[in-house]
Amino acid sequence: MNKRDFLRTSAAFLLPAAASTFSALATAAATTPALIRVGVRGGVDEEIWEVVTKVAKERGLNVKPVVLSGSVSPNEGVHNGDLEANSFQHQPFLRDQNQQRGYQLVSAGDTYISPIAFYSRKYKRLADLPAGARVGIPNDPSNQTRALVVLRDQGVLDLKPGFDPFTGTASLADVTALRQKVELVEVASVVLARSLDDLAAAAIVNSFAYQAGLVATRDGIAVEKRERNPYTNLIAVRAKDQDAPWAKQLVAAYQSEPVRQFILQKYQGSVIPAF
Repeated sequence: MNKRDFLRTSAAFLLPAAASTFSALATAAATTPALIRVGVRGGVDEEIWEVVTKVAKERGLNVKPVVLSGSVSPNEGVHNGDLEANSFQHQPFLRDQNQQRGYQLVSAGDTYISPIAFYSRKYKRLADLPAGARVGIPNDPSNQTRALVVLRDQGVLDLKPGFDPFTGTASLADVTALRQKVELVEVASVVLARSLDDLAAAAIVNSFAYQAGLVATRDGIAVEKRERNPYTNLIAVRAKDQDAPWAKQLVAAYQSEPVRQFILQKYQGSVIPAF
């Protein structure tokens, strides 16, 4: 085979491969939104996503964190297509939302662990709570479960035998015994930090605690265990987008070294990278 024939033959093989590569790149570009809107809550998530957005931009991905407050649901936003993703919840909460509301949302990747803790203006330990003390716990299923598990681990109460937070949630109906005669008061998570002066103690999720100037490892009188914790936060997307190139790029931007270092330095152990 002479040189000219060789070049013709090589080109015949290379052109389909090049066309295939170009087609794949074009398809990825066509399916990547021009702007990836990520629903977040104010506080910790908003601050972290400012860093994620910069990393993503450097990598060619245009991300816009959308801060949602009050009763506005980041999951509803993703479900309806008003958002491409959200980043504010852990797997048990997402599982409950999917079951209750018929969403088809999945985790695209892990972000961090943010331990829930009990705080008090009056007492140093849960063991110091007197009989009749009013103890606030979140009224949503997943965070109420976390609070009840802490109370169980601290010897305040017993839960039904065999309960496993990896597979289910617990409510007041699952409390089989109160070892300390306290009164458990169900309160919306967003209200608990503001109600701390009116309660003997309260379980406050970290995002609201942080906004109130409280740090679990510094100010909490009881903190949930970090070992075998099902409450790792995540980035949620629609099931059909789980394997989309942009979703993988978004997770990679979050799980980058600049973001890891920001979390470690900013939150000093009250928020822990899960990557």
